[in-house]
Amino acid sequence: MILAFESSCDESAVALFDPEKGIECEWIHSQIDLHSEHGGVVPDIATREHLRHFGPLLARAKESAAWARVDRVAVTRGPGLAACLAVGTAAAKAVARALRLPLVGVNHLRAHAWSPFIPVHAEAPREFPERLSRLLPHLGLIVSGGNTILFSLGADRRIEKLSATRDDAAGEALDKGAKLLGIGYPGGPAIERLAAGGRADAFDFPRGLGKRGDLDFSFSGLKTSLRYRVQAMPEAEVRSSLSDLCASYQMAVIDALSGKTAEALTRAGYRSVGLSGGVANNRGLREAVGRQARKAGAAFLAAEPRHTGDNAGMVAFAAWSDAADAERFQGSAIRVDPSAQL
Repeated sequence: MILAFESSCDESAVALFDPEKGIECEWIHSQIDLHSEHGGVVPDIATREHLRHFGPLLARAKESAAWARVDRVAVTRGPGLAACLAVGTAAAKAVARALRLPLVGVNHLRAHAWSPFIPVHAEAPREFPERLSRLLPHLGLIVSGGNTILFSLGADRRIEKLSATRDDAAGEALDKGAKLLGIGYPGGPAIERLAAGGRADAFDFPRGLGKRGDLDFSFSGLKTSLRYRVQAMPEAEVRSSLSDLCASYQMAVIDALSGKTAEALTRAGYRSVGLSGGVANNRGLREAVGRQARKAGAAFLAAEPRHTGDNAGMVAFAAWSDAADAERFQGSAIRVDPSAQL
């Protein structure tokens, strides 16, 4: 049984994972309501909230029947906000020391990379190694507020980064776009809600690095294009065109993400395609990436909504499934790494 902690940004999370059964319990305290007042995450507030809520979350975990079977502790070591990571790491170290259990540090991005496989494991835990082998090699797309990454997971379970964004991440572009349009935070869900009633072809926004053969992403030009478009429109016209603006802007992000995924699929015989990260909750993105996977004859694996954002369930799962990486970061000397890479 693995007890896991997550505190990379503005969610405090604890989970219990049994390799023989799956994720038995998980708890998350979200700070979205607090940060929405400021239009984005405020590190000092996030750190304070982690300090306030890890105690109660841990108390709930101790009430679980699964607590008696805990034999390992895992914690997100990075990337993320340094002070937030430090709180989670301190909590995990304290528990590991008190219970005299081994402690392992988990890369947050690698946890996202493995999260689409959680449902595969849950369906038949004992058969997971065999089922995983049939899904490799795997092409994964991580889309979050801070990262946009294409990677491959080979038959040897080694992760190789294929591309990333050269500037803004897709989630950041959605958040900033929503701020430009004055529709609130977090931006992705706000844009998706309004886009449902709009035309995706109403406005022509750029698709970033559209050059064939280039797998890198770029969203800064898209954000700038929206700013210029809004500045050129009377305020009343912006209000009346809000749904169309959101639908067109969102489609530009989706096209860029699904287009690069399609290009990557032509380069190797991938057996599965995964989608994870906070933006993976977007229904249009799921449909677009799923279509590309089916065209390539690959299985489509999307992280469950509860495991797309920051959560401890995926941290626990990665501590078990990504054993080669986990073995590199064991012991009480674990240090947070805010700039860790995939």
